[in-house]
Amino acid sequence: MFVLVEMVDTVRIPPWNFHRQLNEAVSEELNKKLANKVVYNVGLCICLYDITKLEDSYIFPGDGASHTKVHFRYVVFHPFLDEILIGKIKYCSQEGVYVTMGFFDDILIPPESLQQPAKFDEAEQVWLWEYETDEGAHDLYMDQGEEIRFRVTDEVFVDTSPTGPAAAASDTAAQPGQSTGTICEPGLGLLSWWNS
Repeated sequence: MFVLVEMVDTVRIPPWNFHRQLNEAVSEELNKKLANKVVYNVGLCICLYDITKLEDSYIFPGDGASHTKVHFRYVVFHPFLDEILIGKIKYCSQEGVYVTMGFFDDILIPPESLQQPAKFDEAEQVWLWEYETDEGAHDLYMDQGEEIRFRVTDEVFVDTSPTGPAAAASDTAAQPGQSTGTICEPGLGLLSWWNS
């Protein structure tokens, strides 16, 4: 469920942090940059584990900050396929059962992956499993807040970065004062990471 990922990044330390120890300043900047963020095809970054190597720091002209290439290990939430996890039902809808693990809420169990036969109760807004026994069928409700176990069957990373203009628009020349480059860095997100 949690893995250590080796990463390399160049960390910018602003001049007002020069009085601090380099390790402390780098740790703080890395956690500001990565903690609670999803890195595409890596997972949800939790916290810095350790710094394995600090290279030389450089100060570039026009920028008073130091730039240090850092090799480090980060704790990342990235469960493997077929892993059994424990979570709580956040809410139910026609799309399926949404599950939370407390620190991660983007878990969806679609209707076709629920115990069958299952049906959605519109009045109660819950899914129920029609459990067959020798004495007949019993309805077992999947109530909000109930703890459940689920199996990871798929992971989906969705790149939510803005897309550029259409190909036809790229053929036209930029107007004066108009930028033709990328305005912002790509963002990342996760939707419906797992199905059970």
